[in-house]
Amino acid sequence: MSYLIKPRKYKAILDLKQTELGIKQIKEFFQQNLSSELRLRRVTAPLFVLKGMGINDDLNGTERAVSFPIKDLGESKAEVVHSLAKWKRLTLAEYNIDPGYGIYTDMNAIRADEELGNLHSLYVDQWDWERVITKEQRTIDFLKQIVVRIYAAMRRTEYMICEMYPQIKSFLAHDITFIHSQELLDMYPDKTPKEREDAITKKFGSVFIIGIGNKLSDGKEHDLRAPDYDDWTTIDKSTGLAGLNGDLLVWDDVLERAIELSSMGIRVDKEALLKQLKMTRQEKRKELYFHKRLLDETLPLSIGGGIGQSRLCMLFLRKGHIGEIQASIWPEEMRQECEKIGMLLI
Repeated sequence: MSYLIKPRKYKAILDLKQTELGIKQIKEFFQQNLSSELRLRRVTAPLFVLKGMGINDDLNGTERAVSFPIKDLGESKAEVVHSLAKWKRLTLAEYNIDPGYGIYTDMNAIRADEELGNLHSLYVDQWDWERVITKEQRTIDFLKQIVVRIYAAMRRTEYMICEMYPQIKSFLAHDITFIHSQELLDMYPDKTPKEREDAITKKFGSVFIIGIGNKLSDGKEHDLRAPDYDDWTTIDKSTGLAGLNGDLLVWDDVLERAIELSSMGIRVDKEALLKQLKMTRQEKRKELYFHKRLLDETLPLSIGGGIGQSRLCMLFLRKGHIGEIQASIWPEEMRQECEKIGMLLI
């Protein structure tokens, strides 16, 4: 079901030509900064993978992958990727990357089950990245260090685009605020997870919510996560709270709501994978190629995530709809409503 937010008194700051140039500059500048901050090398990524290998991501665990038969492989099926969390970890092993270094790639995906709107499209473009870590780095403190570096690259990119287009004013908070999803529930016990995200992000501007996927004190998850990439059950010694992953959110005063720019985390090790598969009753996945590799401990420990390219451009160019940044398919009614208020979808 599609849903359109209509910003009050919306007016696009940039025309189509300026927007396209801005998109190019943001994408080139940010990925160079991300690569430098995290010591990542660029690699080429697949658009699709073989079905039944356990390589494609299940995201929340409910989305259907777009699939098709391959004539020259005896009609074996391929799936268009949802994201590349598991593929990247296999690639780290293949390239024999040392701890402290990693990879990034342009990830293009199709998510047929997305509810279309200002922030959600059938087409997804991300910078997917993954970095090898040591056992000692599987902590909340190390996760925070990586988040701070990524946020620094975002702030530099914002400064660049404000220099390029002086009519766009800086808005990102100087620092990012960290909070665990359980602490957020304690602060706003009467709000839904989305309402809690909006409240905390409006208050601080830029927030990283730690611990996404594990059940909280109310018996519910802040949001769902698949059991086989992020580690959302390991308890951090410094906090006593479960979860070594999280979401990076920024307040968008155009849409007057929080926008998730990145989902990332320390990945499951053997112990966490077994625990999370059991918790979600998906232990049959242990027979899949990726999971066997992880359980055999032939894959490196890692941290990784995805950063939305179109969302970052949308935010920095002060757009009200992701369709002003990328070409996709939208309900005709949505196109007409957007045109009425000055949001011209590509």
